[in-house]
Amino acid sequence: MQKPILIIGACGQIGTELTIELRNKYGSEKVVASDIREGSDALMASGPFELLDATNYAAIEDVVMHYEIDEVYLMAAMLSATAEKFPMRAWNLNMNSLFNVLNLAKENKISKIFWPSSIAVFGPNTPKENTAQSTIMEPSTVYGISKQSGERWCEYYYKKFGVDVRSVRYPGLISWKTMPGGGTTDYAVEIYHEALEKGAYQSFLDKDTKLPMMYMDDAIRATIQLMESPAEDLTVRSSYNLGSMSFTPQDVAESIKKHIPDFEISYAPDFRQKIADSWPSSIDDTLAKNDWGWKPEFDLDQTTHEMLTNLKKEG
Repeated sequence: MQKPILIIGACGQIGTELTIELRNKYGSEKVVASDIREGSDALMASGPFELLDATNYAAIEDVVMHYEIDEVYLMAAMLSATAEKFPMRAWNLNMNSLFNVLNLAKENKISKIFWPSSIAVFGPNTPKENTAQSTIMEPSTVYGISKQSGERWCEYYYKKFGVDVRSVRYPGLISWKTMPGGGTTDYAVEIYHEALEKGAYQSFLDKDTKLPMMYMDDAIRATIQLMESPAEDLTVRSSYNLGSMSFTPQDVAESIKKHIPDFEISYAPDFRQKIADSWPSSIDDTLAKNDWGWKPEFDLDQTTHEMLTNLKKEG
């Protein structure tokens, strides 16, 4: 029997879809959604919801006790582009929320944690192609620094206190269901919306900026697959590299033109270009494949088909 799950940050880009998928899988009443604000009508109608500040330990503890929560998915975070504008707010949210959940597990009030890391942990000195699980990191953004620090704390709590914490380094994520929330890879969602609405898009990244990306369905599947894996199979307790596909804004434009031949793209790189330039262009996720059988299902053309088809229906 699945024990109750709490999702903190359930109204964000990943949290929304993760909540719905977990409720479909385990039953609505087994999955408690929470966030600092209410979410979409579909999310709110799909099961229990609590207004919750991820930085408030006592409030999280109350919800955990009330619902007899066993697993926590901590999805609350301030993302890369937004975090550069509000560095201390980003640090406080990203780190304090993690400590709150790690300490609940340390005190045996919950038994398992999922916490997302990101390709933002890597930096300008990281080898760009086929970036290894263990390599030079040296992140140059507030978001990346907080994620790298979080990885070290996750591993520390596992080794020191036996906390069962699991993590993946998400690449850029693409979804038609929710708008992105201030990340450097957001162009790969915006471009599909504007292709349908305007037939044109101005990219804030240069045409040759190649980054690791993933369709959201794959990201959700990977997350749940990792959480369902036997603890003894896992060799990484900081965060697993997670790969799928890598492409440039120009590649996406070409993929869209197969459906919308008149689509036009232009380029006006902004401050996010420097962030993107510090990240890998492709990821080696051999350990995730070996340890828990990870395998992506969507490539760029399949992603484009899914995005355009579903956005048309929504529109």
